Amino acid sequence: MTESKTEPKTDDARLIDRFIERVWSEDGLADRTLEAYRRDLVQLSRWLETRGHGLATATREDLSAYHGSQPVSVRSMARRQSAFRRFYAQLARDEGKKEDPTLLMQRPKMPRGLPKALAEREIEALIVAPDTDTPLGLRDRAMLELMYSSGLRVSELVDLPLAGLNTRQGVLRVTGKGGKDRLVPVGEEALNHVERYMAEARPVLAKGHSQPLALFLTKRGDAMTRQQFWTLVKRYAMQVGIPGKRVSPHVLRHSFATHLLNHGADLRALQMLLGHSALSTTQIYTLVAKEGLKRLHAQHHPRG
Repeated sequence: MTESKTEPKTDDARLIDRFIERVWSEDGLADRTLEAYRRDLVQLSRWLETRGHGLATATREDLSAYHGSQPVSVRSMARRQSAFRRFYAQLARDEGKKEDPTLLMQRPKMPRGLPKALAEREIEALIVAPDTDTPLGLRDRAMLELMYSSGLRVSELVDLPLAGLNTRQGVLRVTGKGGKDRLVPVGEEALNHVERYMAEARPVLAKGHSQPLALFLTKRGDAMTRQQFWTLVKRYAMQVGIPGKRVSPHVLRHSFATHLLNHGADLRALQMLLGHSALSTTQIYTLVAKEGLKRLHAQHHPRG
């Protein structure tokens, strides 16, 4: 549908401007989201005008009719309803007793996206990218090895205390969501690199600082942050030719889970390793594994 260039009525334009300014100042929404919210409200205003209404006088029936006359994707519908809910909630607060026409609107069911996982060869290239002849490179290699070996969340990795690693037993004590602790085994390759980091690189990074508690340190001797780890993962991905949009720290966790399932891991055991409170959260990875097997079959089977 071609978008009309007609501006909304003065009253509606004022309400939209006030709403956009409010959500920007209170919630700090991204410019792209604000533009989408404005566009959704302007389109609604133009449609309502053809029915003799404005934004302030729209009813639940008006909004239902509008949604029925404007077919869009589920994702666009969810964003549109989010804009309308926030707009009318604010209008109800500002206007006192005004009824909110979005209160009983049914939310669209979003399709559950599959977690993204890298191929095993891509993971291998990413992990060996750091230059382990330097303290920072050795630290980065140890972090990448440990995250992929143990399936940690990025927050769990950067918050890992020095005392959280038992090198003799080869396990980590990890504090996950909700403050729940779990023990996670560390693979031999990862353990070797972490021990080398602790012996050769960490003392250099901690030099001149008073007893830093974090296992992984920056060159200033501070604990690593999620943003810093995200940046280094992106840098190494670009270095080995993996598109940046396909890589994030969480992709290492997804890859850990998917690759374990591909090699026959038990779903309950994987749930414990990942620290999921519900098995249903872990089961999403079985879909990823199945998709990978289907692609493999289609690529190599003579009748695929």
